[in-house]
Amino acid sequence: MHLVYPAVLSALLFCTGLYGVLARRNAVLVLMSVELMLNAVNLNLVAFDVWLSKAAKETLHSGQALTLFTIAIAAAEIGIGLAIVLAVYRNRGTSDIDRLRDTAEGPENDGPDSGASAAEKAEATA
Repeated sequence: MHLVYPAVLSALLFCTGLYGVLARRNAVLVLMSVELMLNAVNLNLVAFDVWLSKAAKETLHSGQALTLFTIAIAAAEIGIGLAIVLAVYRNRGTSDIDRLRDTAEGPENDGPDSGASAAEKAEATA
C-alpha cells in the first residue's frame, strides 16, 4: 500500500475538522471537530511509522506509541472540554459560541432598557 492513500485520507479528515471548527456555532460540535483533527494526525503518525519502518528495517514503532499517547490526551481533553461546556450550558442556557464571547457578563437582558448605558440607568433610578 502506498503512503499516498492514508496521507490523502488524513488530509481530508483534517480539512473536514478544520471546517467544523471554523463554521460551527455549537461548542459540542466544535469539540467533535477537534477530535476529528486529532484522529487525522493519528492516522498520519501510524502511516508514516509503517512507511519508515519498512524503509529502515527497524521495529521501533515510535509513531504508534505517539498515537497511543495522543489518544489518551484526546480522551482527557474531550472529558474536560465537555464538562466545561455542560457547566457553561447550565449557567447560561446555551452552548452557542457566538453568544458566549465574554464569560464575565451575565445573561443578556432583552428588556426595553437593554440598549441603555449605565449612566442612563443610574439617572433613571435616581
